[in-house]
Amino acid sequence: MNTQFILDYLSALDMNNNREWYHANKADCQKANMEFEELLQELMMEIGKFDSSILHNNPKDLTFKIVRDTRFSHDKSPYNPAFRAHISSRGKLPVPVGYYLMIKPGNQSFLGGGLFADMFKDATMMVRDYLAENGREWEKIIHEPEFEKNFIVKGTALKNVPAGYEKEHPQAEYLKFKSWYLEYPLKDEELCSAEAFIAKAAELFRVMKPFNDYLNRALVSFQMPVR
Repeated sequence: MNTQFILDYLSALDMNNNREWYHANKADCQKANMEFEELLQELMMEIGKFDSSILHNNPKDLTFKIVRDTRFSHDKSPYNPAFRAHISSRGKLPVPVGYYLMIKPGNQSFLGGGLFADMFKDATMMVRDYLAENGREWEKIIHEPEFEKNFIVKGTALKNVPAGYEKEHPQAEYLKFKSWYLEYPLKDEELCSAEAFIAKAAELFRVMKPFNDYLNRALVSFQMPVR
């Protein structure tokens, strides 16, 4: 696994974000993708030591395309110079929630988890309902020392507690949320050694797992919308 090659390729793509350069360097793109998939495979093996539900996945099926949809964007750059993947029991679907990785040079990489997709109103409602009934468990998870040391719960939120929930509820601030997710920022130098990165990422995902498990219990009956 050559994580430095991944960073170098993405840095070059960022500086030459055009179709001509991309196609002229297709071999490097393929090699960088191969290195990223190998990294994911090794990372999954480590995650599998505490969460075997993800081990059936093929790394290739967990990644997202770097080609951007620019139809409704002011930024017409054709490529997103980042490698991204979501690892869960159902692959890269946003639900069930799992372990997210983005590698993007310029100290923009991060590890993530939880529910990022706030466009699914049913999912938001399910988590709010579960949180309203299971607040103590939530507090225990997010105030566990290792968790607090590494993570802060983020998410898009309303200004007020939504209708149907107690305004004075102990978890009122979190009931305002429409999504609940975690991000752990990574500096480029933390990715230089694949082995060290995998060990660190797996440990952080282990700390994250109770948070993901809580959300997945809330979302157990969620069905992805049919396109």
